[in-house]
Order: sequence, then structure tokens, then C-alpha cells
Amino acid sequence: MRADARSRVPSVLDDLSDIDAANVARCAKVLLRHPLLRVGGPDGDLLPLVYRHRVVLQEVFAALLGYRLVVERRFARLHKVGAGDDASRGEPSLTPRGYAYLCLTMAALTGVGRQVLLSRLVADVRSTAAEAGITLVDDLSDRRALTAALRHLIGLGVITETDGAIGEAEALITIHTDLLGQLLGGAGERAGATTEHVVRRKLVENPVTLHADLTPEQADWLRRGQRRESELLERCFGLVTEVRAEGVAVTDPEEYLTDVVFPSTGTVARITLLALPDLLAVAHEPRRDGRVRIGTADLREVCGRLVEEYPAAWSRQATENADDLVDAVIDLLKRLGLLVEDGAGLLLSPAAHRWLPRPDDTPAKPQAPEPPPEPGWSLFDPPPAPATPSAEEGTL
Repeated sequence: MRADARSRVPSVLDDLSDIDAANVARCAKVLLRHPLLRVGGPDGDLLPLVYRHRVVLQEVFAALLGYRLVVERRFARLHKVGAGDDASRGEPSLTPRGYAYLCLTMAALTGVGRQVLLSRLVADVRSTAAEAGITLVDDLSDRRALTAALRHLIGLGVITETDGAIGEAEALITIHTDLLGQLLGGAGERAGATTEHVVRRKLVENPVTLHADLTPEQADWLRRGQRRESELLERCFGLVTEVRAEGVAVTDPEEYLTDVVFPSTGTVARITLLALPDLLAVAHEPRRDGRVRIGTADLREVCGRLVEEYPAAWSRQATENADDLVDAVIDLLKRLGLLVEDGAGLLLSPAAHRWLPRPDDTPAKPQAPEPPPEPGWSLFDPPPAPATPSAEEGTL
């Protein structure tokens, strides 16, 4: 960190009471999760607190991450930059076609004013696509993609359904131009980031940062300042770091910033957890970056063995198709940052060594059926003598 930034951020926090410093860290964490914080949206009740500490928050984000923070009374917008290409960070409700419609819709909204009919907006979206040389097809798939884009904008608070609803024949849409402008702003702020900004963004935004994934300059900077970075991340964002030879793992004790909880419940998550030790056992020698190569066949064998040995532990729907189960495990490992693909196959992160689970039960073993019990009497035995009541029992 540069000397001016290093001396400025602690002094800003030192001027606050312990309660205010904790509130700043809380607000910073909320803004990391909801970069567009608004009244009526998720965690929108914290906007007054964000507005109260806006100067300190703006200083913290600018100095530590190079992010620009805009705070108004009804919204706060954290302009994140430099996240890079990561397929696991997408909006689950949007397909690639949905993202295209999202961009086209935002472009069309910039020229329609504060209210527009749904039919007019759809026509403007198609006109915008034609001007950009994009061919649209009016089929069910495209209509669903457009609907998903509109619903995403509703979730962000950029548009609201004033009369009618998306998906009906007609609706009146209200555009919140202040939020739309903040959503579109900051797209060109990616250039000019310093080494500390780039590395610190990776630490804050990713569960694991390996030295091998950084440039030599960035890796050297992180190795020299790991202790300082641990203190800053805990003080400013409430994050805990775990330093290893291969890199740094960052966790949120409250799991507020955890988008994928692991370990977790569910068949796929539990099979993934139990598979890690076996996958590490069959893996090849570690590479220089600490990653180990595994094969899809190894993963299929490990998953199949777990399903067979603990048949009563899994959901039948999740395990009835072996290929679908393997694909789901691979997808989860990728979203956790524990697995990457290269041209030769799959590479498992050294962070996988953090989990060494043990099953709660022993594997089920096939047992021979027990013989039926011997009968205690025979049809040819004489009938038993009737019981005679004792003197103590008496008679009726």
C-alpha cells in the first residue's frame, strides 16, 4: 500500500468510537454484497447508517480497493471494477441471451423518460438491437430472456410495475432514472488500478487467492504484506484471513458475504465434501502452484463408491443419473474456487486440504438373509392344559 493510503485509512478509523468503527465495517460489508443499496431493497434499512458514515466509507473504499462510492439519502452505489471474467459470478436468472436483453433494455430506457408502456419498451428494445446489428427472434426462448431481464431490473429497483405486470398483455412501467444512471455509470473505471488495489480486490471478492494466479509483482507484494492485509481486512470488512504457502484464504465468520455455503446440506454438497479426501489421495503430484490434477474418471469412481456405500444417505433424484451427479459436483467445486479446467483436464486447488471429513456412519455391507426362526410348537403336539387360577387370584 502506498504510504499516503496506509497512513490515511487507520487515522480515519481511529477517530471513531468502537461502536462507530464497528458500524462502518458493517456498512462496508453490506455494500460489498449489495453494490446498489436502495430503500425497499435487501438491507435497505441500513441506508441511514451508510449515509451517516458516508465520508469514512468513501475514504475506505477509495484507499483500500480503488472503488468509488456514491451515497444519497435513498440509495448508495458502490462502483466495483476489475472483477474480471468469471462465469461463476453471473446472475442465475439470466442466460447469455438474457444478458443481451438486459443491456439492450438499459440502452432503450435511457431515452424513454420516466414512464413507458411495456409494448413501447419492447419495440424500443428491438429498435436498439437493430441499430446495434443484433438479430432478435420472436420466439418463446427470446420472450423468456426479455422477461428475465425486465424482472432483474425490477429486483434492482431500476423499474417498477405501476399498472399491470410484466408478462401480461400490457403494463405501465416507471423508470427510476437516478438508479438507472448509477447502474450504467462507472463502466470505464477499470484502468489505472495499482498493485495493492488489484490484489486486495481479489482477496475481498474471492474465497481463495493463490500466489500462482498473480503476477510476480503482485505475489511479491502480497507475501511481504500478508500480516498487514489480514489486519486491514478484519478491521474494515470483518473478514478473517488464513495464510498458507500457496496463498491466502479469506472467510466471513458471519457468512454474510458467502454466496456458496460449504460444507452444506443437500446430497451434492455432502458428496462433494466426502469426495475431497479420496480425490486428493488419487491425484497426481502437486504442481508448482499447489494444484493437483484429477481425472473425470476418478471423480466418477469416487462419487459412485459413495453412493453405493451409503445408499440411504442420498436423495434418489440427485443420484439416479451418475453423469448428472458428477457434473453437479464439478459445478459446485468451480463455484467454490476449488476446481479449474485447463486444456488437459481438471485441477484441484490446494485449498481442498482444508476439509478432512469423516462419515457419520460405516459403509453398508451386504448381509445374508437370516434363516426363519424355528417354530416353538408342532401341529402334532398335544394341546396345552388349560390354566387353573390360583387361590390368590380367586374367581369371578
